[in-house]
Amino acid sequence: MTSAALEANMRYGDRVNSPATRARRSLFLKYFFTLFVAVVVPLVLGAVSGAWFDYREQRVHLNELLQAEARSAADRIQTFIDGIRDQIGWVVQFPWTEDEDDPHKIDGERLLKQVPAIVSITLVDQTGAERAFVSRLGLNRVGRGMNLAEDPAVVGARANKVWYGPVLYRRDSEPYMVMAVAGNRAADGIAVADINLKLIWDVIAAIKIGDAGRAFVIDDSGRLIAHPDISLVLRGDAGSTAFNRLKSTIAAAHGSAVVTTGDEGKAVVAASVRAANVGWTVIAQQPVSEAFASIRAALWRALALIVVGALCAAALAYWLAHRLSGPIRQLEEGVHRIGAGQFDHRIRISSGDELEQLADSFNEMAEELTVSREKSERINRLKRFLAPQVAELVEQFDERMLEGQRREVVAIFGDLRDFTAFSAQAGPDVIMAVLSEYYEAIGAVVTRHEATLTGFGGDGVMVLVNAPIARPNPELRAIRLAIDMQAAVQSLILGWRAKGHAIGFGVGIAMGQAIVGTVGYEGRIDYTAIGNVVNLASRLCGAASDGQILLDSVVAEAVKDRIAVGSLGVRRVKGYDHPLQIFIVAPSHARQSHSQDRKAGRRVPAGDDEARRSSEPQFSERAWPA
Repeated sequence: MTSAALEANMRYGDRVNSPATRARRSLFLKYFFTLFVAVVVPLVLGAVSGAWFDYREQRVHLNELLQAEARSAADRIQTFIDGIRDQIGWVVQFPWTEDEDDPHKIDGERLLKQVPAIVSITLVDQTGAERAFVSRLGLNRVGRGMNLAEDPAVVGARANKVWYGPVLYRRDSEPYMVMAVAGNRAADGIAVADINLKLIWDVIAAIKIGDAGRAFVIDDSGRLIAHPDISLVLRGDAGSTAFNRLKSTIAAAHGSAVVTTGDEGKAVVAASVRAANVGWTVIAQQPVSEAFASIRAALWRALALIVVGALCAAALAYWLAHRLSGPIRQLEEGVHRIGAGQFDHRIRISSGDELEQLADSFNEMAEELTVSREKSERINRLKRFLAPQVAELVEQFDERMLEGQRREVVAIFGDLRDFTAFSAQAGPDVIMAVLSEYYEAIGAVVTRHEATLTGFGGDGVMVLVNAPIARPNPELRAIRLAIDMQAAVQSLILGWRAKGHAIGFGVGIAMGQAIVGTVGYEGRIDYTAIGNVVNLASRLCGAASDGQILLDSVVAEAVKDRIAVGSLGVRRVKGYDHPLQIFIVAPSHARQSHSQDRKAGRRVPAGDDEARRSSEPQFSERAWPA
C-alpha cells in the first residue's frame, strides 16, 4: 500500500470502524417517514374526512331537531294564547243594556276562575265606557266608569276583533300582556284582559333537547318572556341585550341552526321559530359540546388509532433498518477503501436482492476507477504541453494523432529582450519571480486560444497552432494569439520597469510544413515540431525588438485582408541562402484588436493600452543575424 493510501486509510479509519450506527439511524428515519406516510396519513385523512362528513350530517340533524322543538313550542304557545282568546270571547256574547252590569260581572268572575293566566278583565260597552272590572289583585267594581274609547286596546279590538298588546313587566319582573277581544256585534262591547305570562313557563320547561339543551321565548325587543329558569324571567330587562343579539344572529340565518354564543356566553347550536299572532320568537339551543359529542368521541378513537399506527411504523422501520445495516456497513467500508486508493478491494453480499446487485455494481465501479485513473494520468501528461480542452480532445479521439506526422503548422516564438543582462545583475528570487509572472501570463493566453505550448526554454516559449488538432484559419488564430501575448507581457513589463528591470518582449511567427509528434524517453515525453518553419519563427523572434511581432511572407499573405501588417523589406536571415521578405504587425492594429476585445467583453490585462503606447516598435532598430 502506498503512503498516500496509508494516510487516507488513517484519515477514514474512525468512519470505517463505526458506520453501522450512522447508517441505521439514517435508514430508520427514512423508513419511518415512508411507513408513517403509508399507514398514518391514510388514518389521518380518513379521520378528518369522516369527521367532516359527520359534522355536516350532524348539522343537518341538529337543524331539523332544533327547528322541530322550536316549532312545537311556538305551536303550543299559540294554542295557549288562542285558548285564552276564545275564553275571553265568551264574556262578550251579549249586548249591554242599562242597569244590567251584574250579569256581565258574573261572567267575568267565572272567566277568572276558568283561566288562571288572566289577572284582571275590564268589560267595555259599545260607547267605550267601562261597565265592569274584575281582578285577582284589586277591588272589583261595577257601573259606568272612565271612558276607554281612545285606549289602544279598545281601538285595536274594534279594528281587528282581537288585539295583542306588547309584553310588559309588572314591578319590572313578572311578564304580562294585554289582550282585547271584541264581540261579534258592536253592542256586545269589548273585553280587555291582563294575562300573566309566567304560566307559559310550563310549556317551555317541558321541552328537553338532550341533557343540556333548552328553549325560551323572547319578544321583539329581546326581553325574556319564558325560560326554563324562571328566575331569569323575573329579572325583567336584565340580559335582554344578550337575548336580542342571539335572536339577531339566528335571524340572519333565516331561522336555520347556527353555531354562536348563547345567553350564558358558551358556544351553542341554536334555531328559532316565530309565533305568528303575538310576534314572539321561540329559540331552541343545545351546547356545542353536547351537540357534537359523538364527533369528538370519533376523533379521539381515530387519534388512538393514529398513535398505534405511528408506533407500528416506528417498530417496523427499526427492524428494516437493523436488517440492512450489515450490507450497508460493507458498502461504506468499501467506499472508504476505494477513497484511500485500494482499487483492488471488493465486497461480497449474498442477499439475492437489490443490495447484491448494488455490490456487483460497486465492484464494477472499482474496476472502472482503475481504468479511469490511468486515463486521467494520460490526460495530465498531455496537459503539460497542450491546452486542457485540446488534451481532452486528444484523449477522447485517438492518441495516435500525437505520433510523428507531417502537417502544416504555424510556429510562434516569444522571447524576453535583454533578459541575459537582467539575470546577471538580479538575485535568484527576483529572477524566479519575474519568470513565474511571465510564464503564468503566457500560459493563460495559450490556453484561451486552445494552442499547443511545446515548452519553456529559459526566457523563451514555443507555441504551435494547428497541431495536434487541426483548426480553421490557423494563421489568423496565431496572429491574434501573438497580439494577446504581447498585450499580456507588456502589462508585466510596465511593472518590471517600475522596479528598474530593463526587459522587453519580441515575437516571431512563421507558417509551413513541419514534422510534429512526441519525442523523449520513458518518464519524460514532449510534443514538438521539427522543420524549416520552426527555425524561421525562431530567427524572426530573435530579430524582433521589444513590442514587435514579425511575420514571414506566408502568414502575412494569408492575413493581409484581416490584419494590418507592414513590410520590413527583404532581409537576409541566418541559415537561409537567399534573403526573405519580412513583415510586422502594425502597432495600430494591435491596439485596435485590443479595443475590440474590450467591446466583446473579453478580459484585458490592466495596463495593456499603456504598454502598447509605450512600446510602439520601429521597423529597423534591431540588427539581423548574419
